[in-house]
Formats: sequence, structure tokens, C-alpha cells
Amino acid sequence: MKKILTCILAVLGLNTACGQGNFENTDVQGFAELIADTNVVVLDVRTASEFAEGHLERAVNIDYHQSDFAEKAIATLPKEKVIAVYCRSGRRSAGAAGILGDKGYKLVNLKGGIIAWKEAGKPVITANE
Repeated sequence: MKKILTCILAVLGLNTACGQGNFENTDVQGFAELIADTNVVVLDVRTASEFAEGHLERAVNIDYHQSDFAEKAIATLPKEKVIAVYCRSGRRSAGAAGILGDKGYKLVNLKGGIIAWKEAGKPVITANE
């Protein structure tokens, strides 16, 4: 029984590791250093209302949950630039990074999303600014 459980866990771990091979994850500090380069495109994949509550400077908002997410992203984002992607907690942005990574984009995902960003005391832009 132990061998079966070990095999199952190994396969699940392998699938998780393989499924995320087309983008990188980074922490808040790495993300901040990355987006300091103005050639990097900052992509916020949250809803428009979440975006209005506060977003990163220079962020482009394309809602990951919209049915035309991939089409809008492809029409908007340059393939030759690095895309720094984030959401609220890092889950939607990882999904978006997977989709766009499969289309040939180079992506870096913010682990922990804007929640981690704010907890680290990093700045956000609100709709009033």
C-alpha cells in the first residue's frame, strides 16, 4: 500500500512540475526588480472592478475569466517583450501565464499576487490617481 501511495504522489508531483514549464514564478522582490525595466509589460488579469481598487503602475488589464481572454491578450501584448503577470493571489495569473506561454510569450508570474505585493508595502495605483 505504501508503494502505491508513493507512486501516486510522485506522479501528481511530476504532473504539477511539468504543467508549469512555460513560465516562471517569482516573489515580490524579484517582480519589483523585473517591472522596474520599462520594456517589461505588466499584465493584471483580474476583473475591471478589482483593477480599479488598485493595480500596479503601467498595468494593462485583461480579465482572465472573460471568454475572449486569449484573443484580447494576443491582440494587445507584444510577443517580443517579457510579460510580468499578476492577479489577486497568483492563481489566475498562473493560469493566464500557462495559456500565453503555450502561445510563445515569455511570462513571469507574481507568486502571491497583489495580496503579497501590498503585504510587502509595495505601491499600487487607484482609480483616483
